[in-house]
Amino acid sequence: MNLLQKPFFIILIVLICGGVSCTPTYKSFTERYKKDFTTSSSTPDYSNLNYWAAHPWKKDPSDSIPKPLLNDARDSSVDVFFLHPTTLTDKKLNGVVWNADINDGELNAKTDYTSILYQASVFNQHARVFAPRYRQAHLYSFFTPDSVAGKKALAFAYEDVRAAFQYYLQYYNNGRPIIIASHSQGTVHASMLLKEFFKNKPLANQLVCAYLTGMILPKSSFHSLKPCHDSSSVGCFTGWRTFRKNYIPGFVEKENGSSWVINPISWTMDSLKLSRKKNKGAVLYNFNKIIPHTNGAQIKQGILWVEKPRFPGGMLYFSKNYHPGDINLFYMSIRNNVTARINAYFQRSTK
Repeated sequence: MNLLQKPFFIILIVLICGGVSCTPTYKSFTERYKKDFTTSSSTPDYSNLNYWAAHPWKKDPSDSIPKPLLNDARDSSVDVFFLHPTTLTDKKLNGVVWNADINDGELNAKTDYTSILYQASVFNQHARVFAPRYRQAHLYSFFTPDSVAGKKALAFAYEDVRAAFQYYLQYYNNGRPIIIASHSQGTVHASMLLKEFFKNKPLANQLVCAYLTGMILPKSSFHSLKPCHDSSSVGCFTGWRTFRKNYIPGFVEKENGSSWVINPISWTMDSLKLSRKKNKGAVLYNFNKIIPHTNGAQIKQGILWVEKPRFPGGMLYFSKNYHPGDINLFYMSIRNNVTARINAYFQRSTK
């Protein structure tokens, strides 16, 4: 399984900096986070808010709203359970550390001020956002020749995700509608959650939508849970992987188009090419600026093709793998779509 071709955080910083010299935002929070995570326990205690990267009972980066959107109406009619991508990427730990230390303050700060700020925040207009910390598998788990060890690390991480979701259901959900959202490694775990807790289960009636980004979604994955066929379908899943136009990685060629993919501009599965003008806006390094018309999108062979995005400093971004931008490049489209699906869910519920 291929997650990405460079560590998530390095690519994300290059993308969101847009060629402007900058220091990773999380560095300034590291010392405070280290003080917050001093317990000797190696297991996350989900009754402790420290073990939630995002939680409605505390102020965290998922609460952030880009400045142009501050006056938009807000509510908390549904819940989002968000699973962050891999942030444990240090190559020196390859094959040495397979899973994160849940009390690693620096890693937790990194997670919060990359994924939680730039990704989980897209859902905050109409939802309470829950994002558990979990003992994520090291990036190397996806590439190691020792596939047994890699799968073991991912399975270990899922046990934390599972425990967090069970805690959420027991203490916070109270029958509220749910959105499952994820990126990259988070999508591996989100897919397992959907199979275990939603597939042919009563909880499926509470599912607004699952936004499963950044990983293959095999067409044999869910059976009873179907891909969304338009922008207002509910009880379904949507997802995509983003690459430069005319680029098909070797691992994608081997898939032979076996992955579901939905275009996050049209929210359909057709192969129609959509222009930049259809893209309502991206949120990159400058979180308070919405950049319109960065790129269009077209489905091709189980992935999403986009032309080279236009943003300040973008001429210095040469990667063909836009994995870190799966959410950021379509920030406004996703935000608007969440609203549409929530409305559709409640309309269906009243019939």
